[in-house]
Amino acid sequence: MARIKQTRINRSAGGDVSLLIIVLLFAFIMVLPMYYAIVQSLKPLDELWIFPPRFWVTHPTFKNFQDLFQNLNDSWVPFSRYIFNTLFVSIIGTFGHVIIASMAAYALSKKRFYGSKFIFKTVQLSLMFTTAVTSIPTFMVMRSLHLIDTYWSIILPAFSSSLGLYLMKQHMEAMVRDAIIEAAKIDGAGEMRIFWTIVMPMVKPAWLTLIVFSFQGLWNATGAAYIYSEQLKSLNYAVSQIVSAGIARAGTAAASIVFMMILPILVFVFSQSSIVETMSSSGIKE
Repeated sequence: MARIKQTRINRSAGGDVSLLIIVLLFAFIMVLPMYYAIVQSLKPLDELWIFPPRFWVTHPTFKNFQDLFQNLNDSWVPFSRYIFNTLFVSIIGTFGHVIIASMAAYALSKKRFYGSKFIFKTVQLSLMFTTAVTSIPTFMVMRSLHLIDTYWSIILPAFSSSLGLYLMKQHMEAMVRDAIIEAAKIDGAGEMRIFWTIVMPMVKPAWLTLIVFSFQGLWNATGAAYIYSEQLKSLNYAVSQIVSAGIARAGTAAASIVFMMILPILVFVFSQSSIVETMSSSGIKE
C-alpha cells in the first residue's frame, strides 16, 4: 500500500507576525472609541474642551458621574423607576422576540406548507426597511390597538422584528438536520418536545446572538414617539433630557455614554463566542 503523505500548511514567522499586527491594529481601532469615551467621562470640564483632544486625563474625577446621578435623583420620577422601565421592556421584549422568532423559524425551515417561500421572501424584503420608515405604520397600529403610552407599544414591535426570524431560520436550516427530527418523531416525540429539547439546544448560539441584538436595541430605545407619561419613560430618554442642556453638561453627557454602554457590553462579552459561531454558520446550507 502506498503511503498517504499528509501535507501540513506552514506559515513563515514573518507571516505570523504580519497577521498578529493586523489583528492588533483592528483590535486597537475597535477599542479606541470605548477608551476615549471612558477618558472623556473622567475629565473635568476644563479638560473637555482642550484642542486638539487628548486621549488621556490629567486630573481624573468622578464628578461627572456624581452630577449624572444627582440630576436623575432630582427629577420627580425616582431614578429606580427609569431603571425598572428599561429593564422590564428590554427583558420582556427580548424574551418574546426570541420565542416567537424561534417558533416561526422552526415552522418555515422544517415544515413544508403552501406560501412558506413567499412568507420568507417577505421577511427578507422587510430587512431593507429602517425604523424611520416603519415608525408611522407602527404608531398607527399601536393607536388602533389602544396601546399608546403603555409598555406594550415598545414590546410588541420588538416581538415582530424580522431580523430574529431570518437569523434563526438560516441557522436551523444549517444546523438541524431533518433526519434528527424524523428520528424523534419515530420515537414518539411531539412537536413541542422536539422544538424545546432538540431544536433549541442545537441552535443555542443563534438565540444567544439574538438575545444580544434584541436586548441592545431595547436598552437604547427611548420610546418617545409612543410613551408620553413620565412614569413610563426609559432611562435612555431621561439621560438624553439631562445631557441636552448644552456645554455645561458636557461632562455629564460623557458619563451618561459610559453608563448606558456598560450593560450591553457585558452582555456581549459573555456571549461573544456564540455570536462568532452564529455569524460563521448562518449562511451554510447542507
